Amino acid sequence: MSNQVNSFSISRKTKETDIQITLNVRGSQKITVNSGIGFLDHMLEQLASHGRWDLDVQVNGDLHIDDHHTVEDIAICLGEALQKNWRSLSSMQRYGQRLLPMDEALIMCAIDLSGRGIYVGDLEFTRENLGGVSTEMFEHFFRTLAASSAMTLHIKPMYFRNNHHLIEGCFKAVAYALREALSPANGENTTKGVL
Repeated sequence: MSNQVNSFSISRKTKETDIQITLNVRGSQKITVNSGIGFLDHMLEQLASHGRWDLDVQVNGDLHIDDHHTVEDIAICLGEALQKNWRSLSSMQRYGQRLLPMDEALIMCAIDLSGRGIYVGDLEFTRENLGGVSTEMFEHFFRTLAASSAMTLHIKPMYFRNNHHLIEGCFKAVAYALREALSPANGENTTKGVL
């Protein structure tokens, strides 16, 4: 394995969604996202842009029902693509963290590309909906992403007033923590010899 990462593609078709995702975590910010939910597109674009990824997301979901299946299935597919990317690396830092300010909001994020899909979060919104997405779905997105990508993910807002800034800060904090975790390292990143 080398530090050169190829793009990995994931396809998932169910009665609820039809999704194609292609991801390269050491890309050049070639980003196209069409989920059918404009606000979710904006968040995924922030994740890819600040992560320095190439990302293509194409989704046809049952949005006439609600946002749940689309958000969840994107997280499943993106997590699978992310895991394929990080497992293809011969060298990476493994751990990443970021304390990220987003105007009046401050978000802490810590990541371990451990092979263990664990999410610990504390997202307490003061609105039920943001841009057509139920706010409860953002925590579900991160939990599903962590499980599917086999990473340990901690997200803790220190404080915020604006719900948009809260969630955008979370996506950006995850992007920067992943950038650090995925960056090349000298030497082993595990005493077990395998992640």
